[in-house]
Amino acid sequence: MITIGMLHYRKNPQTVFKSYAYAAAAKMEGVHFFYFTPGNVDLENKRIKGLFYENGAWVERETGYPDVVFNAGGTLTAKQDLIVDALEKEIPFTSHPIGDKMKVYQRIKKGKRFTNYLIPSEDFERIQTAFSYLDTFNVIIIKPLSGAKGEGIYFIEKRQDDFLLIVSGVETVLSEEQLEDYLVNILLDDADYLVQPFIQSKTKQGQSFDIRLYVQKNGEGKWRLTTMYPRIASKGIVANVSSGGYSGIITPFLEEQFDEHFFDVKRHLEVFAVQFATYFDRLYDEQLDELGIDVGIDKHHKIWMYEVNWRPGTPALFFLEMDIPKTTIQYATYLAKKALKEI
Repeated sequence: MITIGMLHYRKNPQTVFKSYAYAAAAKMEGVHFFYFTPGNVDLENKRIKGLFYENGAWVERETGYPDVVFNAGGTLTAKQDLIVDALEKEIPFTSHPIGDKMKVYQRIKKGKRFTNYLIPSEDFERIQTAFSYLDTFNVIIIKPLSGAKGEGIYFIEKRQDDFLLIVSGVETVLSEEQLEDYLVNILLDDADYLVQPFIQSKTKQGQSFDIRLYVQKNGEGKWRLTTMYPRIASKGIVANVSSGGYSGIITPFLEEQFDEHFFDVKRHLEVFAVQFATYFDRLYDEQLDELGIDVGIDKHHKIWMYEVNWRPGTPALFFLEMDIPKTTIQYATYLAKKALKEI
């Protein structure tokens, strides 16, 4: 029987979102499943102290290496890195990083096929870059290359005699000189940023929104759209749920926002999600397993890609409770069987 090991840096699986759901999905799929951390790995003897979910509790037992590693979390220390690197040389891992926002942008741009969906972007390394974008597009955003949850985003609008700056929902009016000073402070930050035009994606009620396209590989190693859902900003420009927004159900949302065009918009999103994921996967040497593609839709119903996320977060919506874990387990099983055939 196939064995899947869920690898995470947290010692307690109860603190890891949906660890139980993955264990339950594995049981339904008829495969062994255990949870472990890098510190529980004995590289010399190829043994692991794993946590198995049995009779409503996580029970520790020593076991051999799994057939495949579902690497659900990263590492925190150099020692953990060494252990994970050693494991990856012997066991297939389900997930592989895609790089920061600019690396993803440049890879897609170089690939050419989906450049029509890209928002023009550039590394923010000089003040003049921001002013150049303001002259061309009038409204821009500056955001961290490795940011998440909609944090650290600066919205800047060029007006007739001044500039409007919005940060975390707080509006400030600045002169050109004041904006220059503000931009210098951003450049002095330890984080790296990119600058891009602000693409307006708004509901009829005037709220900013985006749509998360959650794509995964299935038990045949093929991409499928597991779910998609809108994220609507309660205020401001960031629709991320962690930043005060809320998520909804896709069909009622599209029906309300696009009237008789909703079916065409929905179908376009469905086809785009699978076609893009399939193409994007080919741009990497190592196979990808799941992506969270965040898109906006402008007033002309054109799709714009905001971000492509590795290890995308999942909303706690009732209709997603088992669909995502089930697909993850099916793909991990596919990888394990594929590797075993190659031995």
